[in-house]
Amino acid sequence: MPRLPVRAFLTLLAATAALHAQNPADTAPAIVIAPDRPLSVEEAIALALQKSFNLRIQALSIENTRENVLIQEAAFDPTLTAGLTRSLNQAASTTNRLDGTAAQGPRNDFTQARFGTTLPRITATNGVLAVNANVSRSGTNSTNSLLNPSYGNSISATLNQPLLRDFGRQAALASIQQAQLSLNIANIGYKSSVLSVISDTENAYYSLVAARQALHIRTLTLEGARRLFDETGARRSSGVATDLDVLSAEVQVENGRRALVQQEQAVRNAEERLLNLINVPTFDVRPGPVAFDEYRDGSPSFAQSYKLARDFYPETLTTEQLIKQAELNLVTAKRNTLPDLNLQATLGYTARPTDQNYFETIGNLPHDHGNNWALNLNYSVPWGRRADNARYRQATNSLASQKIRLEQIEQQLVVSVRTAVRAVETNLIAAEIAAKATQLASRQYDQQKARYDAGLSTSRVLLQFQDDLESARFNQLSAQLALRQAVAELRRLEGTSLQRFRVDLPK
Repeated sequence: MPRLPVRAFLTLLAATAALHAQNPADTAPAIVIAPDRPLSVEEAIALALQKSFNLRIQALSIENTRENVLIQEAAFDPTLTAGLTRSLNQAASTTNRLDGTAAQGPRNDFTQARFGTTLPRITATNGVLAVNANVSRSGTNSTNSLLNPSYGNSISATLNQPLLRDFGRQAALASIQQAQLSLNIANIGYKSSVLSVISDTENAYYSLVAARQALHIRTLTLEGARRLFDETGARRSSGVATDLDVLSAEVQVENGRRALVQQEQAVRNAEERLLNLINVPTFDVRPGPVAFDEYRDGSPSFAQSYKLARDFYPETLTTEQLIKQAELNLVTAKRNTLPDLNLQATLGYTARPTDQNYFETIGNLPHDHGNNWALNLNYSVPWGRRADNARYRQATNSLASQKIRLEQIEQQLVVSVRTAVRAVETNLIAAEIAAKATQLASRQYDQQKARYDAGLSTSRVLLQFQDDLESARFNQLSAQLALRQAVAELRRLEGTSLQRFRVDLPK
């Protein structure tokens, strides 16, 4: 049966969450679940990856994590500001000769337009520079005013710069780096889920194969028991067999019927477990013929398998990313033990006012202006710095904990890979021995059946050989299933099931 690429279906899943720009699944052939259409393990995995609820939820979670990186990067984007003020102040009467008004109370009319921008954060120092400008017009009814109306214009630049606690490139980029590490962890978690879906689907698929083959074995046993019952009945009529022989054969038939009914239930259960994983719209449909794929890779090498697992095992990679996050937290916590020392510097120019218009006062700014500047240093430190020192110790312990956790995972991984390799090796041999044992049991049964047909054996003895043949067939089936399950687990640990089923993960 030709393999159907899983890549197209996983890409469809990723595209749903905007993780891929293209959607090759639009041209991919649809997989039909029907009783008369064979279903390969590749097709089952393709459907499971395409329709897995967990993967679809995780894909959206990854997209949110990706957006969080953009949110943190946006802290370096410039910010534009603008404002407009219009005010009028009219007093009811004059209360002071210095107001310069006589007939009515002082009147002040003010209009101001403000424009500004906060420039991108200074990465090297983690400082923030803002530039603001404004133009204004003020009018009054006071005769004391030299310019009426008076047009003004000014521009200023303000720098806010931490000097100790939050100073430097590391402080500026810490949030972005943490967000990127979280995205890496989310992608690794998605990969782990994909590997689990593949492994679970393989096991469910092979369990269905085994259940159906077990049903076939039960059917063969029941057919043999019925033939023997008919033959024993005929022999009793001729006086060769006894009532006990007939009764024993009838008991075997009833036991076979019971086992067949129970196995039919097991088949339906296995079918629905697979249908649940591939998320079909209805459980009324039954999968078509399924079969074990042939294993040709031979006995695995522990050294090679462990190297693959160490390089690609999701839990190890996740812990390594958590260690990097803990290292960033430690750097931040150590920096936060420093006092707060912030510099605020302001430099501004104010154009000579005029009573003509806005354009004239704007033109005065470059060559006819006043100036101002200010420097402000703010220092603060908690008494004893107990909280900051405690947070630093917590960060140190968290980093040490993650490193110990990595050692634990690596040790567990060694044991898991050794166990998986050993399981493949053992079941390869067991499957070979079981196949040979089935052949021998079949020959034994045929020879005993020939003796029975010749009247040299009893039905009771023949039933024992029939039970032996059935047990041998089940042992062979069990060994075949165990081999596929062991291979699936080893490939999950190695991460090689991604290559085997040609799965492309979203970047």
